[in-house]
Amino acid sequence: MKATIDFCNVVGKMKPMHAVNNGPRKAPIEQKCGNFETYKDAKIPYARTHDASFCAAYGGEHTVDVHAIFPDFSKNPYDENSYDFTLTDEYLQTIVDAGTQVYYRLGSKIEHWSKKYGTIVPADFHKWAVICEHIIRHYNEGWANGFHFNIIYWEIWNEADGVAMNGDHPNWSGTAEEYYEFYVESASHLKKRFPHLKIGGPALSYLGNREWLAGFLNAIKQSDKNVPLDFFSWHSYPNDPMKVKERAEQAREILDEAGFTKTETHLNEINYLKSGWGDKFDETIDEIGGIRGAVFHSCIMAVGQKSSLDMLMYYDARLNTGFNGLFAPYTYRPLKGYYALKSFSRLYELKNEVMSESNDKDLYVVASSDTNKQMAIISFYNADFARAEEKLNIEIKNKDRKYNLFLLDADNTLAPISYQEDGNVLSVSIKPDSVVVVESVD
Repeated sequence: MKATIDFCNVVGKMKPMHAVNNGPRKAPIEQKCGNFETYKDAKIPYARTHDASFCAAYGGEHTVDVHAIFPDFSKNPYDENSYDFTLTDEYLQTIVDAGTQVYYRLGSKIEHWSKKYGTIVPADFHKWAVICEHIIRHYNEGWANGFHFNIIYWEIWNEADGVAMNGDHPNWSGTAEEYYEFYVESASHLKKRFPHLKIGGPALSYLGNREWLAGFLNAIKQSDKNVPLDFFSWHSYPNDPMKVKERAEQAREILDEAGFTKTETHLNEINYLKSGWGDKFDETIDEIGGIRGAVFHSCIMAVGQKSSLDMLMYYDARLNTGFNGLFAPYTYRPLKGYYALKSFSRLYELKNEVMSESNDKDLYVVASSDTNKQMAIISFYNADFARAEEKLNIEIKNKDRKYNLFLLDADNTLAPISYQEDGNVLSVSIKPDSVVVVESVD
């Protein structure tokens, strides 16, 4: 296997491919466990707030969701006494204190139960938009003893297109047309009030829902309300990292053809899914928390960087979900996936993506540099479980300095490793499902 890198050939800017869903937990006074410091140390750029209200550590049912902050829809949306901001304030402050920017999902968490509370269609679309206006004012303009967080991204709802499960829709109880009308009213109102903010959605559950998506885009274009789509968000749970690039280019093509050429594209839920949601789902959960999930995450960040994506978000850093491959449940100690994300974060800090390529379909490479530092991440993803230990040659064009190599695999957590050097080629043997981090010596 061969990875080729040219640190002198800048090809673009590093992008936030290491964003996540949800934030850290500060340890309560009576307990010692928390993940605030490790989360902060990873320098995560954005945390999307979807599904935060599943987590007791964040405030549970009293957190983030619009119906949690404004629990009685019959009340006056202009009266600050109609709102309950307390636990959401604490949660968002924790995210901000960790150095991460909030990416706020307006709406509700998914509801798999028989009775719906937050995913029902709002009774008055304009009133709902006015409520959201005041939520934004609270967090960005200090309204109702609020804050000045300067939250830029505001996403309207989540997966309104989602397929009904057992005859029941867990995200949106209405029709597609009702959501289109809802988005048009909400987005246009919020953009008129906050023209400098980025308003978007629809957090599409699956990019293949082309008919639903076409109807959504047409509703925006045909409206006379100056409806924004500053960013287009969708979700994907593949087992092939290259699906990220494939779907990113599909999204870009769909938007461009519809005239949304300036709309950002955000894949804001992604994680490893071994073979669908069926019989092997338990194996998926097992592997997400281990080295396979970590290497997969490393690969999709590399692929995302080389695609047209503007942002990629791991689902989920929430502390009580099997989809969290970053922190261990109960202890919140960092897992292998945390070190993959933290490595990309350090790559991101160097700002300039440089030329990198691989000669092997299972080998993914991304590299960056600034005036002082050079760094690359090389991920060997055993896609079909058929590979064995192999020799990796790392060719560094225009090589003018020394490098250290670090290994992330089942037995090593960014441990320094020795290598053979022949001119501008560094060679090392690695097992499948491994990540090699290359860093220039200061």
